[in-house]
Amino acid sequence: MDKAIIAIDGFASTGKSTLGKMLSKFIGLPYIDSGALFRGITFLALEKGWIVNNIIDEISIEEGLQEVKISFDPLTNSLNLNKRDITDKIRSKSVSSNVSQISKLVFVRSFLLKQQRLMGDSYGLIMDGRDIGTVVFPNADFKFFFTAKPEVRARRRWEEMKADGYSLSYNEVLKNILYRDKTDTERKVSPLKKATDAIKIDTTNLSLDQAFEILVAKINCK
Repeated sequence: MDKAIIAIDGFASTGKSTLGKMLSKFIGLPYIDSGALFRGITFLALEKGWIVNNIIDEISIEEGLQEVKISFDPLTNSLNLNKRDITDKIRSKSVSSNVSQISKLVFVRSFLLKQQRLMGDSYGLIMDGRDIGTVVFPNADFKFFFTAKPEVRARRRWEEMKADGYSLSYNEVLKNILYRDKTDTERKVSPLKKATDAIKIDTTNLSLDQAFEILVAKINCK
């Protein structure tokens, strides 16, 4: 499986990241969370004051990207921004509420697309996101598309956030999930959609272990 590229796309909280990490350990390919890269840029924009009251200063963000060095370390699953580990800072409510708007920006996607492809050229990998199999790696060796009912995904995310100490209500999390779905699928640049040759896996009624078994079986069958 050396230098193979496995693209995992799908909606938020369908298990993409967890399954990608499990698959990474199982087959020995590095796992890259592309969503973390977009969250990193969103965190930076909030920290720098380039997003205020949901108003995005696109000019400042585009200029600021010229000074940005962002990378995802697959060995530690950590995100580094200008040599600073921001892994624990990108899952906040404010980042979650703004990341879809930042992801819509053409110059942000172009900036991160180059870095994502460099990773793929350097070594085989497993990468999850919204447009990995359609835009980033259209010729990936394996493509998967994960989906699940919004209510189930919101429940999963809510339970994760509670465990991490966040105090959002279930309804707030569901509202955010639905908003992200709408933004991700309707954006003009690289919208979330299933690649024609991707294998669809609905995790609504599946445990992680069951979904993982399906994922591995599909790879072994190819």
